[in-house]
Amino acid sequence: MLRVTPYIKAISQISIQEPLTDVWMSNPHYYSEKYARSVNPNFKEFMSLAESRRMGKLLKRALVTSLDVINRSGIPHPDAIIMGTGLGCVESTEHFLEALCRDGEHLLKPTHFMQSTHNTIASLIGIHTGTHGYNCTYSHRGISFDCALKDAFTQFRLGNIGSALVGSNDEVSPSYYVLLKKIGLVGQDEEICGEASMAAMLSDCSEGALCRLAGVRILYRPSMKNLRNELEHMLDEAGTTYVGIDAIVTGISGNKANDNFYLQILQDVPESVPVLWYKHIFGENYSASGIGFYVAVKCLQFGIIPQSLFYHTSQVGEGTAPRKILILNISEGKNYSLILLEGTCGK
Repeated sequence: MLRVTPYIKAISQISIQEPLTDVWMSNPHYYSEKYARSVNPNFKEFMSLAESRRMGKLLKRALVTSLDVINRSGIPHPDAIIMGTGLGCVESTEHFLEALCRDGEHLLKPTHFMQSTHNTIASLIGIHTGTHGYNCTYSHRGISFDCALKDAFTQFRLGNIGSALVGSNDEVSPSYYVLLKKIGLVGQDEEICGEASMAAMLSDCSEGALCRLAGVRILYRPSMKNLRNELEHMLDEAGTTYVGIDAIVTGISGNKANDNFYLQILQDVPESVPVLWYKHIFGENYSASGIGFYVAVKCLQFGIIPQSLFYHTSQVGEGTAPRKILILNISEGKNYSLILLEGTCGK
């Protein structure tokens, strides 16, 4: 059986940076506050007022990013829709619970209840686009997107699908930010908390692709030896080595407790390989790894690494024409993911 590895045909984001554009690469907006909400596009350009009124903000963001990559890729009905989310539509959940506490079980609005389930996002996209194939949602906190991507990668390798819409979506309401900060998940030390919606169209067709997804690995509490072995195995399958990597995108965020896990691993990385970070621009949340994926794809698409992404200022200017980028995500010191992207010919 031919084991196909997918190509990324289009990718889009709505975050605390300017939405649906790549302006952040040349002119990122830096936040001094610890908590910021997404900058929304003009939803009227993508849906009617009647549709917009029935949806919460996260649903609208997820739908818009999905429609954007569908239009860019020219694939109206992907074989699979696979989404990752840590919290789901948490604001709809809050609205429903607040009404329940305030009014009891009488006269509750069903919309907030229906939208409070995590798989609402993937289902809405499928219904809106008339796509009735494989539809799945992963909700595994900080590696939700990584699990969704791993599922898509596996389906391609098995030959089950030829295209897939993969994304990650999370909102952080003011009240939930307070809770997450209290338990130490966001807003620690120099870290900022943001929101994120990201969608990518994957396909087995290389024509017009931005880059190729060469490998995905997810590990739970690996030893350093096991992590190295998995990384070496993934790189070997892709026909490369540590030395062949042009940059490593990390989830370093300014939270010292979680950053220490990254710094420990980076001790083995050759000094010639630039270390990149993105959460100081886009913020931390359960869908942040999806934004890290988006950042890496854009670096390969345009063949340049923006200065704002270099973690070590001494490395600025190195690896400015990347061909292979490794993405390292660590969630709460327990869940590790490794994602390898390769540039395509002619880019």
